[in-house]
Amino acid sequence: MGAKWRRLLLMGLDVLATVAAVLFAFLVRFAMEGTGVPLEPAIAFIGSLHYIIAVRLLIYNMMGLYSQVWGYASVPEFLRIVAAVTADTAAMAGIILLRTDGFPRSIIPMAWLMSIGLLGGMRMALRIRREFYLARHRLGEPPQPILIIGAGDAGAILAREYAKHPEINCSVVGFLDDDMSKQGLRVAGKPVLGTRSDLERVVKEHSVTQLVIAMPSVKGRVIRDTVEQGRKLGLKVKTVPGILELVNGAVSLNQVRDVQIEDLLGRDEVKMDLEAVAAYLTGEVVLVTGAGGSIGSELCRQVCRFSPKQLLLLGHGENSIYEIDVELRGKYPGLDLRPVIADIQDAPRIRQVFEQYRPGVVLHAAAHKHVPLMESNPTEAIKNNVFGTLNVAKAADEFGAKRFVLISSDKAVNPTSVMGATKRAAEYIVQAFARHSETVFVGGSVWECAGESRQCDSAV
Repeated sequence: MGAKWRRLLLMGLDVLATVAAVLFAFLVRFAMEGTGVPLEPAIAFIGSLHYIIAVRLLIYNMMGLYSQVWGYASVPEFLRIVAAVTADTAAMAGIILLRTDGFPRSIIPMAWLMSIGLLGGMRMALRIRREFYLARHRLGEPPQPILIIGAGDAGAILAREYAKHPEINCSVVGFLDDDMSKQGLRVAGKPVLGTRSDLERVVKEHSVTQLVIAMPSVKGRVIRDTVEQGRKLGLKVKTVPGILELVNGAVSLNQVRDVQIEDLLGRDEVKMDLEAVAAYLTGEVVLVTGAGGSIGSELCRQVCRFSPKQLLLLGHGENSIYEIDVELRGKYPGLDLRPVIADIQDAPRIRQVFEQYRPGVVLHAAAHKHVPLMESNPTEAIKNNVFGTLNVAKAADEFGAKRFVLISSDKAVNPTSVMGATKRAAEYIVQAFARHSETVFVGGSVWECAGESRQCDSAV
């Protein structure tokens, strides 16, 4: 059946359901009194029926009841039904009460409640029909059992996403969460099976093969412990994006990814004390290098909260810069965003960017950061992390940026790897500029700025 005919059928069923709700309300109302239905109010209702139907269809259409795919309906769609029926019942009451004085007013709330039940029930039937359809069309092999760590908003969204996509052949067996108030409850239809300490037991009981960590705001230590436990049990361990992607429910299955080094280092450190530097960001042209990376993109999201005059999203990868640009334009439509495709190793191009935009604040997050990869490619680490930093620092100094912040790494303290050594060298560059430049240079695990040594709150 085509979409047009489905819509017409649903409209017809809605009319029948809501008329039936009023007639049934009549029967219930007067059955309670042991009397028959009085003729006058029934005639008043039938005589107003053509007005009621016209107004009803207009209201339902305006409130989106016929533009929704009800096979995916959930709580927001049910609330829309309640709102539409409420508006329709109010209009119906006005029409009838204007046309007759003797209409029983108790019929109106009874009809409202029954209409919600009938309209909601029909649409719930469409949702149930889709769930049965999906169950019948799952792949031939048994679905892969998945356990989600974290029964909060992220975990609930993820469980619903898995339920909507049977083609990936995965089935969520339940959750583990350390919040004792959630134990024994169900989230998104799946049980909370215990805490993280119960991982081994739950894995064995449910033959779990994959673990998804849905705790985007916890400390890196928790992520490390969970990953270690999962891998000891032979599980494939994945994780979801950071918390700011979850605020608007922007989580999908294609964002579930393997655990990366920055997850183990700790999301709690992928941040700056931006509240303390808000005065330096508001009304300024802010440049974030490496804006498409995991750290750089998080910085961009946080900087946007302080209303910079302009935010420059500089990065070498066009896809990642495009994605963060689209995301921020959706969340901050009034903000002046400028995506800039540039390689920090290209000194003339970096100088051109500074000359064109004259940024007042530079947050330098562009770097090669994966320790094993940099061990295999030391020259690239040096070119990017050392000489790239030098290029950006020179341009900031030459064009009079007010502040330059290097986003460093804990690996730069007593470095034992190529990545750590190059980040330490980048800190030395920043410290050298800080001694003579009018630009305030900060960064590293310890930095010197205008002769003042301080612990670096921004080190990541």
